[in-house]
Amino acid sequence: MGALVAWLGVNLVKTPYDFLEILLIGVTLGAVYALVALGYTLVYGILELINFAHGDVFMLGAMMAATLTVQVFNLQDNESATKWIPVVLLALVIGMLFCGTLNATIEFIAYRPLRGAPRLAPLITAIGMSFILQNIGLAWKGSNYVPIPNILPRGNVFHVGTADYQWNKLIVLLVTAPVLVGLVYLVQQTRQGKAMRATAQDKDAAAMMGINVNRTISFTFLIAGALAGVAGLLYALYVTNVRYDQGFQLGLLAFTSAVLGGIGNLPGAVLGALCIGLIQAFNEGLSWHAPGSDWTQSIVFSILILILVFRPEGLLGERTPEGG
Repeated sequence: MGALVAWLGVNLVKTPYDFLEILLIGVTLGAVYALVALGYTLVYGILELINFAHGDVFMLGAMMAATLTVQVFNLQDNESATKWIPVVLLALVIGMLFCGTLNATIEFIAYRPLRGAPRLAPLITAIGMSFILQNIGLAWKGSNYVPIPNILPRGNVFHVGTADYQWNKLIVLLVTAPVLVGLVYLVQQTRQGKAMRATAQDKDAAAMMGINVNRTISFTFLIAGALAGVAGLLYALYVTNVRYDQGFQLGLLAFTSAVLGGIGNLPGAVLGALCIGLIQAFNEGLSWHAPGSDWTQSIVFSILILILVFRPEGLLGERTPEGG
């Protein structure tokens, strides 16, 4: 830990403006990862299931965003705000509905029949669903990266020294923030949110209290999928490309974020995602002795292994009698 702090400190002193710009990039990436990580943690919290197909739901959401913005509405580079804003908002709503419905359908078809099966069965099914969704993406858009125009404005919000912060990054945060606030309100304040928390604590007791457990679980998958739809749109417009295997790659980063923060813990998922986003940005962007992008996944998975070994409950999770 001391070496990490020293490395960051040296980079901050040597290139302070680059450090600031990379820090903001890390926060932007973390915001997108948080939306996907929350989907993992919602499902795990209510079913103790790691839905490995979740990243591929995100990928199909990104493909839907590309289809709507480019092929249906024919948006081009640097469109006027009066044209791109309503199209992006419409694509956001459609993407949420598409991914939410897809995720709930997967739960109904693939996971619900295995509700009482040994825990390995739904895990293997989730991996199988991941491959199925990847092949759907491959058949839909092919094996090459699908380019997306620079629809979001790229002008500077502010400029400090050599550090720039563009509008496309700020828009990601402006969309993510109210979505996260809305999720917290849904889980903590609404009747359906209370049903979700009750079902997560004890399904049998929740059913005895009149809660429709199956409907509550389906609703949880619906919300998790909708979050993946938001993330898919934002990520596609931010990186300006999409490919069939992006969901697997980003899904692993988001899953690591959820584990790092404490799987099943909503604030932990957000904290873990911000940490992973910053780690990725610093590793790929800092100039002084940074390993570089080729090492990003190795570093992230090393963190995952260390967390599972030394603190399996994560940063904000609570240790259980079983050790998790």
